[in-house]
Amino acid sequence: MSESGYSGHRASAWPRRLAQGPSRTIELGELRSWIIHEDDRLLVVDKPGDVVCHPSKHGPWSSLVGAAREHAGLSTVHLVFRLDRETSGVVVLAKDPPMARRLQMAMQERRVGKTYLALLTGELTASVTVDQPLGTDTASPIFIKSAVCADGQPSVTRFEPLSGGRGFTLARVTTETGRKHQIRAHAQWLGHPLVGDKIYGPDARLYLEFIDGGWTPALEARLLLRRQALHCARIDLGAAGVPLAFEAPLPGDMRDFCGRHGVEVPKAGAGPR
Repeated sequence: MSESGYSGHRASAWPRRLAQGPSRTIELGELRSWIIHEDDRLLVVDKPGDVVCHPSKHGPWSSLVGAAREHAGLSTVHLVFRLDRETSGVVVLAKDPPMARRLQMAMQERRVGKTYLALLTGELTASVTVDQPLGTDTASPIFIKSAVCADGQPSVTRFEPLSGGRGFTLARVTTETGRKHQIRAHAQWLGHPLVGDKIYGPDARLYLEFIDGGWTPALEARLLLRRQALHCARIDLGAAGVPLAFEAPLPGDMRDFCGRHGVEVPKAGAGPR
C-alpha cells in the first residue's frame, strides 16, 4: 500500500517513549568532551545524533540546552539554532541575551554560513540545486513530514557530491532557505533520500514501526543506519559580525558506514573550496 493510502491517525514526532527506552541522559564529562569552543559569550558543541536540543520534562541532563546550562552555571542559555535529534554536528549556544539576539537575527537574515555532510542513497554524479517549494505533506501518516508542493514556501538546497560508490554518495549540502526538514525533504524529492531516514526514506511508516517497537533488525535491514545520516559540519559566524567559524568532523557512525560501503571520506574539511 502506498504511503498516501494509509488509514488511521497521523502520528506526531516521538509520541511515546516506552518502546524506545528511557530518555537519553547526558553526563557532565560527556558534554565537556563535545565542546568545540567556549568563551564568556558562546558555547559551541559537536552534538551527537541521539541528543535532543530543547529542554524536556525529564530534567536538565536530558537535553543539550539543559546540560549546557548546568555546565555553564547559568540560569539560561540560548539556542541560536537547533538540529533535529538525529542530526549530529555543530550547535551554537549564546550565554547572554544580546549575543543570542544578534546571532538569531543573523540566522533569520541568512548571514550565518551552515554546511552539512549527508550520506545519500544512490550515486549522485554531479552537483544539483533543488529549487522547490516545501509545505506540509498532508498525504503522509506523519504530520510533521514536509514535501514539495505548489503552495509551499520557497526552498533552495544545493547538493555537491564529494565521493561515492556501491550505491551511496557522501555529499556536501548547503541551503539558501531554512525550512523544516528542508535537506531531508529535498533529498527525497531528488530521488536520493538520506541513509537511515525513518520519515523521508523508503517508507514513512517505518517511523511508526520505530515508535511502536523501537529499533529492530527488520528496521536495520531497511534503513541501514540507526539515524538519518546528516551532520552539520561547519558554522561560519563571520557575516554576523563574529569572526569565528567552527567545524566538526564526520562522526563515527557515518564514517564507519562509508568504510563498509566503499565511500571515500575526503581529508579536507567541509568549508567552501
